[in-house]
Amino acid sequence: MDAVTLDTTDSGLVHALHIDGRVPFRTVAEVLDVSENTVARRYRRLRSSGLLRVVGAVNGVRLGYSSWTLRLQCTPDAAGAIATTLAARPDTSFVHLLSGGTEISCNVQTPTAADRDALLLDKLPRTSRITAVSAHLLLRATTLPATWDGAAWLSEEQAGRLRRPPESPAPEPVALDKQDRAVLEILARDGRAGYTELATVAGSSDSTVKRRLDTLRRTGILTYTVDISPAVLGFPAEARLWMSVQPSQLVDVAQAMAGHPEVSFAAMTTGPSNLVAAVNCRNADDLCRYLTERVAALDAIRSIETAPVIRTLKRAGAYIPATR
Repeated sequence: MDAVTLDTTDSGLVHALHIDGRVPFRTVAEVLDVSENTVARRYRRLRSSGLLRVVGAVNGVRLGYSSWTLRLQCTPDAAGAIATTLAARPDTSFVHLLSGGTEISCNVQTPTAADRDALLLDKLPRTSRITAVSAHLLLRATTLPATWDGAAWLSEEQAGRLRRPPESPAPEPVALDKQDRAVLEILARDGRAGYTELATVAGSSDSTVKRRLDTLRRTGILTYTVDISPAVLGFPAEARLWMSVQPSQLVDVAQAMAGHPEVSFAAMTTGPSNLVAAVNCRNADDLCRYLTERVAALDAIRSIETAPVIRTLKRAGAYIPATR
């Protein structure tokens, strides 16, 4: 599926959804100068083929959660099953099989220290086929997948017509209740689910659910993002980087990497590898050039480990079926 080539309408639609995952198809149609039916039909085709979906992602940091990136070394026969189990958890994201298929990387959000300890000190070590676990607390992200420009296609004027006006953060503290979690579970699978469907799950009215989701979005707890393989956008060479950076230069290096067009995620972490990044390149040669020229120019990087992504089981939303 990743070999599919997007045409101009597809590419414009993907970029529009990257800007605002719940933008009305009517607005997208006006920007692309096509019919609303065409936009809706293209979206259904891309979604039903497994190439694209919009998901509602929860930023647990805004709720006081801790965010971790994990590296797991597994026995060769176990990595796929363990990665699938991790991807099925509601607290994980960006679950990848790496290198030769014996290493897994993923991000985890834990609301309490007890949840963190249960996962890191109990559940994972009890799995005998996991031979090593490395956990790094994410301290500060300098770029996130939702801001990566890999989907860019529209002109600045067109993009400007799709951007939501800036909003003032909601002043009240927000905590998720049972109804919120039920709605967010649906949005993790389909970020464009209708308000009637969401209201049914929440046992509330359409207008109440809409107001609540607007609040969660305004506070930064909920974001709508396009779940699409970088390969579909022309970047099939994905890799995770773990770097050891001179502490006095860590902020500068993290900010520099955030400016690299290849980088879709960069964050400072705890541990001997104190900077993690996700990169997307056109091919292996481009990845080589990126590492040996752009990254190599950052003198404060003392060491670097590079692990190609061989399969992605989950990005920001719910588990991705194996057919994708």
